[in-house]
Amino acid sequence: MSEDRTTPSEPRRGGPRRRLRPNVGLDARPAGTPRPDLERRAPGASALAARADLGETVDGAGSAQVMPWEVDAETRAATDDEGHPKRRRRTVAELLADVPEDAVIVARRLTKKYGEFTAVDKLDLTIRRGEVFGLLGPNGAGKTTTVLMLLGLTEPTKGVVRVLGMDPTREPLAVKRQVGYLPDNVGFYGGLTGRENLRYTAKLNGLGRREADAKIDELLHEVRLEDAAEKKAETYSRGMRQRLGIADALVKSPSVLILDEPTIAIDPSGVEELLALLRKLVAERNLTVMLSSHILGQVQSLCDRVGFYSAGKLVAAGPLEELAQGDDHVVELEVGVNGLPSLIDPVAAALPDVTAVRPHERDDRLRIVTASSDVAAPLATALAAQGLALVHLRRRGTDLLELYRRYVPEGIDGRAR
Repeated sequence: MSEDRTTPSEPRRGGPRRRLRPNVGLDARPAGTPRPDLERRAPGASALAARADLGETVDGAGSAQVMPWEVDAETRAATDDEGHPKRRRRTVAELLADVPEDAVIVARRLTKKYGEFTAVDKLDLTIRRGEVFGLLGPNGAGKTTTVLMLLGLTEPTKGVVRVLGMDPTREPLAVKRQVGYLPDNVGFYGGLTGRENLRYTAKLNGLGRREADAKIDELLHEVRLEDAAEKKAETYSRGMRQRLGIADALVKSPSVLILDEPTIAIDPSGVEELLALLRKLVAERNLTVMLSSHILGQVQSLCDRVGFYSAGKLVAAGPLEELAQGDDHVVELEVGVNGLPSLIDPVAAALPDVTAVRPHERDDRLRIVTASSDVAAPLATALAAQGLALVHLRRRGTDLLELYRRYVPEGIDGRAR
């Protein structure tokens, strides 16, 4: 006769028998009820996601999962009965509602923490198809951490990231098939030739030998390494390795190219050569490029838009002309004439959009004219009408170094790249 497992306790060896009770929580459910955390687990989700009770949201495309790194914990709902603020999880659809159709790289509230240290803090970023975007900031500002999250090489703490419509954390291999990556210190097998290294990459990406060899010949020509193709990679200079790295990133014919400090430790002639190559590739292949760097000149010569990183935050982003104008839409002109600088004052002040005229901070031969629009042309005409010949006219803030000093406070530097 079987033992009754629900009867009151009875004496037996080893002590009284206790009544068995169901566990509180997910296990306390009727037989046959599926576990919600197992149903909601997406293919390829990380161990972190697998351990969490994730909840479920619905966007315009149907069922969509809110992973732990896609939770915007800063968003609050109404307070509860005791007056405490409720936490609310924003859906992926809400976070991506403003994304344009031609967006290639998207980050919303993207955050990465290492313990108490925040390497990337609530990043909102959109890079469009065919655009060259420069990510500027001091070493340690969070640029490389951002790149690693875009490639699925490190998991976000919070927020949403999409590359070509894919989540790099869930689909890292699919992202890597379409994104070429050049790290700041690209590594090759030193005992293999440049051509052999490219063949190895082509094989990893599933290219057949005939197709790979044809593409490798083309790329070696483009990066000007034909003469060094049969030399071992360990004999290459730093600039040659970077050019080989670009060829390596292009073997799989990516639509996106991410470059992390591509010109670091290269001599000036090598830098110009590499930048010329990148300009050519962007023009011919219609690549979308994200360039991370702390060297200003190369970014200004190559990028359509720039973003300034400071202590893990993206503090400003846009075309140089818009960033120069700033949020207050003020234009400042440096003006000099062949004569006394004070003669500029009444002429400039008479223009409709001019709000102030003052001496230059460092050059007493110049005046600073502040206006609500770009008055360079009417000012030049008005000065000429008064017989004053212009010797200097420049809009302030269009130089990248000036913008960098404006948006990145002096002395700020992060701790983790």
